[in-house]
Amino acid sequence: MSYKYNAATWWKRWSGFQMVMLIVMVALASFSQAARAQETRLPAQAIQPQPGLPLAPVVKASAGPVQGLDNHGVSEYLGIPYAQPPVGDLRWQPPLPYPQWIGTREATHFGATCAQITTLGAFAGPPNSNEDCLYLNVFTPKQAGSKKLAVLVWIHGGGNFDGESNDYDASKLASKGNLIVVTLNYRLGLLGWLANPALDHEGHAFGNYGLLDQQLALKWVQRNIASFGGDPRKVALGGQSAGSIDASANVVSQLATGLFNRAIFESVLIDSISLSAGEKLGSAFSTAAGCGTGSGPDVATCLRRLPVEAILRLQGTESANGPYVTTAPIADGTIVPSQGLFDALKKGKFAHMPMMSGFTHDEYNFPIAINEYFSATPQTPVSEADVRKYVETTYAANASKVLAAYDLSAYATPQIALDAMGTGSLICPQQAVNATLSSQVPLYAYEFNDRTAPFFFPELPGFQSLAYHTADIQYLFSGYHGGTRGITHPLNSAQEQLSDELVMAWANFARTGNPNRAGDRAGDRPWPRYDVRKPRSSFYLSEDIPASSLRTANQISEEHQCKLWDSLQLP
Repeated sequence: MSYKYNAATWWKRWSGFQMVMLIVMVALASFSQAARAQETRLPAQAIQPQPGLPLAPVVKASAGPVQGLDNHGVSEYLGIPYAQPPVGDLRWQPPLPYPQWIGTREATHFGATCAQITTLGAFAGPPNSNEDCLYLNVFTPKQAGSKKLAVLVWIHGGGNFDGESNDYDASKLASKGNLIVVTLNYRLGLLGWLANPALDHEGHAFGNYGLLDQQLALKWVQRNIASFGGDPRKVALGGQSAGSIDASANVVSQLATGLFNRAIFESVLIDSISLSAGEKLGSAFSTAAGCGTGSGPDVATCLRRLPVEAILRLQGTESANGPYVTTAPIADGTIVPSQGLFDALKKGKFAHMPMMSGFTHDEYNFPIAINEYFSATPQTPVSEADVRKYVETTYAANASKVLAAYDLSAYATPQIALDAMGTGSLICPQQAVNATLSSQVPLYAYEFNDRTAPFFFPELPGFQSLAYHTADIQYLFSGYHGGTRGITHPLNSAQEQLSDELVMAWANFARTGNPNRAGDRAGDRPWPRYDVRKPRSSFYLSEDIPASSLRTANQISEEHQCKLWDSLQLP
C-alpha cells in the first residue's frame, strides 16, 4: 500500500486545503482494474420504503398536496421536489422554487440521486448522471395534540462530490425523538461547486450552487413545515463530514439568516478556499472541456451545453477525482464571506445560535480503509514503511518531530499508529475552532468513542475500524450502511442504548438548543456546556459503551498530541 498524496497545507490552522481533500487525494492513488471489478460486484442496498405500507395523510404543501407512506407510525413524505430541475439554461444558476402542481403528488419513493462518479469505496454512490435531483424527504411521527414539533434538517456527507439523502433513514430520530426530520439532495461535484469567470460575471450568486440548494430547501422548510406539524421557529441544521462543513458555511452565510436557529457539526470543521483558487480550477475545467477561457457569454453558453456525461468524465472516475474538483465552499463574497469561513467565525461575523460540535476518536481510519479497499489485489494492511513514507512525504522538514511524538513501536500495528497521527492532525484544528466558538455561543462538544462500532466496508485484511469517521451516523440514522456498496450490520443491545442516548440528545438540542433532557439544571446535566473561558467547564462528552462520560479538553489535547499539531498548523 502506498500513500501518494501530499497534505502539507492542511496543517495550517485557519487556512489552506481541507480535511475532505484528504479523502479526495487518497482516492487519487493508482487503483487496479481488478479492485474496481471487485467493487462493482458488491450488492446495491439503497434504502427504499417497504412495499404494502399504508398511505400517510395528505399534507397541503405550498406547491400542492402530497401523500406519503405510514411506515410503522412514522409518516414518510419522500421525493418532494423543492427546486426546478437545474438543467439547460438553469445549470450553474441559483435554484428556483418548484412550481405549483395540480392534484395530489405521490411522495412514496425517494427522488433521484444527484449526478456523481467518485464513490469513496463503500461510501455513497451510485455513479449516475442525474441533474434533475433536487428533492427532499420529510419524516414526521404520529402526534398527540396540536403542539408543533422541532425540526432537524440534515445535510448528507460525501466530500460535496458524492452521497445521497436516500441512505438516511430518519424514522428513529422522528419516532423516539418526537422530532420532524428533513433530509435533502443538493448539487455535487462540478455541478454544485464551480467558480468560473464566465459564470461568475453573469450577475447572479455563483460558485457555491450546492449551498444555494441547501438554502432553498431551508426556505421550503420555513414555508411548509408547519403543514407537516413542525415549528419553523425551532429548526436545527446539521450535517456530517461535508455536511458539517456546509452547515458551518450556512451559519456564516448572510443569505441563510433566519432560516434556522441551531447548528450541528458532526465530524470536520475546515475552511473555505479563496475565490481566486476556485476560479483557477474552474478556468482549467472550461479549457479541458473545450469551452476556452475568459469571462464572455460564449464560454458560459458552451459550459451549459456540455453533456452531463462530459462533465462527469472531467470530474473523475468511479475511483478517483479529477484535478478540477473542489470539495470545500468557495469564498465568493456573497454566499460565503470573502475573508473565508474561519475568519468569520473567529471574528464573530456569523449567526449566533446554540451549536453542537464533535468528532470521532479514529477519524483517520476512514481514508486508511478507502486506500486499502482500492489497493492492488490482494489487499494488504498498512506497513511501517508505508507510515514512514507518509510522514516523510507529508511533513518533510517536520517529519522527525512527528515520528518522535508517535513512537511506532508503541502501537499494536502500523495502521493504529497512522490512525493516531492522522486523527490528531484532524481533531486538533476542530478543537481550536470549538474553543473560538465557545466564547461566543452556547456550545456542546463531544467525541464519539465506541470503538466497537459496526463497519460497513467489506472485510479488509488485518484492518481495525474502531471509532472511524462516519461510524456514528448509524447510531442516529437506523441501518445506515455508507452507500450502495456498503454492508448493513445491526447494532447490538449496548450500541442500541448508546443510539437511544444520541437520538434523544440530538432531538433535545433541536427543541431547546440544549442536548440535556431538562436543560442545564443541577443534578440533571450529563452533558455540560463547553466554555473555554472556564477551565473547569471545558468538558467533552465521550459517547461510549458501557456508559458515556466526561473528558476535559486537556485530556483530549494530550491524547491526540494537539500541542504538536498546533505548532505545525501555524501559518
